[in-house]
Amino acid sequence: MERIDTDILVLGAGSGGLSVAAGAVQMGARVVLLEGAEMGGDCLNHGCVPSKALIAAGKTAHGMRHAAAFGITNAEPQVDYAAAMGHVRDVIETIAPVDSQDRFEGLGVRVIRHYGRFVSDREVEAGPFRITARRIVIATGSSPAVPPIPGLESVPYLTNESLWDLRARPDHLLIIGGGPIGIEMAQAHRRLGSRVTVLEGARALGREDPEAAAVVLAQLRAEGVEIVEGASVQGVSAEGGVTVSLGDGRSYTGSHLLVAVGRRVNMDGLDLDKAGIETTPTGIRVDEGLKTTNRRVYAIGDAAGGMQFTHLAGYHAGIIVRSAVLGLPARAKTAHISRTTYTAPELAQVGLTEAEARAEYGNRLTVARFDIGENDRAIAERRRAGFIKVMVVRGRPVGATIVGTQAGELIALWSLAIANGLKMSAISAMVAPYPTIAEVNKRAAGAYFSPKLFESDLVKRVVRLVQNWLP
Repeated sequence: MERIDTDILVLGAGSGGLSVAAGAVQMGARVVLLEGAEMGGDCLNHGCVPSKALIAAGKTAHGMRHAAAFGITNAEPQVDYAAAMGHVRDVIETIAPVDSQDRFEGLGVRVIRHYGRFVSDREVEAGPFRITARRIVIATGSSPAVPPIPGLESVPYLTNESLWDLRARPDHLLIIGGGPIGIEMAQAHRRLGSRVTVLEGARALGREDPEAAAVVLAQLRAEGVEIVEGASVQGVSAEGGVTVSLGDGRSYTGSHLLVAVGRRVNMDGLDLDKAGIETTPTGIRVDEGLKTTNRRVYAIGDAAGGMQFTHLAGYHAGIIVRSAVLGLPARAKTAHISRTTYTAPELAQVGLTEAEARAEYGNRLTVARFDIGENDRAIAERRRAGFIKVMVVRGRPVGATIVGTQAGELIALWSLAIANGLKMSAISAMVAPYPTIAEVNKRAAGAYFSPKLFESDLVKRVVRLVQNWLP
C-alpha cells in the first residue's frame, strides 16, 4: 500500500470539493482529491446542469406553441426526445473539462479515482493508497432518497440520476414528489409532449411562500400538468405500466415513474466512527466553522447536513480555504443563501419568507411589494405573471420572495443586500437601465419608501413650508 502525506485531503469531486482543491493548491498547499465516481459530482452529471438544459428544450417547444401573441403563427413542435437528451449530454460535455481530472492535475492536485474511508482520526484509505493529512474535507454530496414504498423494489423507476439515460419520451410520466426537482421536471416533460401527473403527499412546493408557489402551480396546471396534493402513496405495482396507489383508494397509471422525494447525504462506507466524527439525522455534525467533532476534519455542502445547493457548497469551500489553508477564523452563515425553482415562472427566495419574518419580528416587519406585471419589459415580453415582496425590518431587508420571469437572476441583488447589511435606501439609489426586469428590485424598494414619502402629513407640511420659502 502506497502512503501519501499531504496538507489537504478532499473526499469528493463535486462543486464544493473541487473549489476547495483548486483554491488550496493555487495558494501553495499540497492537495489530494479522492473521487470514486464522476468528476463534477451530482450537479454537473445528474442535477443542476442537465435539468436546466432539458428545461431550456422545453421552453423552446413551449414558445413555438404560443407565438401568436407576438404576431407569429403558433406551430406544434416536432419534439425529438432523444435529440433533446443529446442536447443535455452536449451541455454536460461542454462544461466537463472545467471539472476534469486533467485540469486539476494540471493545477497540481493529486487526483485519486477511488472512494475513501477513514482508518484513524487523520488517515484515509482509498484503493491501494493510505493518505495522512493535516486537514480533511468531506465533500461527498448526496444521492436521491428512495422511500420504502411497498412494491417499488420490483418496479422500474427513475431518479434524477437515471432520468438522463432515457432516449424515448415518456408517454405518461408519474412523479412522486412535488418539490423543486419534481415540479421542474414535470413542466419540462409536459412541454416536450408527455402527459405528467405529480403526486405530492403534502403541499406542492411546500417549503416556499404559499402565494408565490400558487403562481407557479397555476401555470403548470394551465399547461396540462396534473398536480395531486395530499396524495399519500401506499404502493406501486407494474399493472398496465406503472401504477401508484394512494391511501384514499385512488390510483394513477403511467408509462414511467420518477421518484423525487428529496436527497440523503452520502456517508455510507466512510467509517466516520473511526475518526470520531458524529452524525445527525440529516448529515454530518458541524459547528459554525464547518468543523466536525474531529477538529482536523470539515464537512461541506450537502454533507454538512443543511441546505443542499451547489452554490452553498461553493460558499462553504471559501470558508474552508480561509480556515484550513490560511488558518484564519471563518464562520458559515445561511441568511444570504438564495434558492430558485427553475420553472416558468421562476420562484426564488433568500432569507426569511413573509410567514417566517412575521413569526420572528411581528409588528416590526414591513412587507414591500411590487407586481411584475407592471414592469414595462415584462409587458413587452408578455411575461407579466408574478410579484416581488421584500421583508424589511428597521430599513434593512431580512428576506425576499420573487416569482416571475428571471426571478433567479433578480434574487442575487437581495442576497448581496442581506450579506452586507445594506439598507433599502441602497437599493432605491440603484439606477437600472430601462427597460429591464432588474427595475423590479428598485420598484420594490420604492414601494417601501412610498408610504413614508407620499402618505405622510408631516412630509406634506414640510414641502408646503419649503415651497413658500423658496423665491
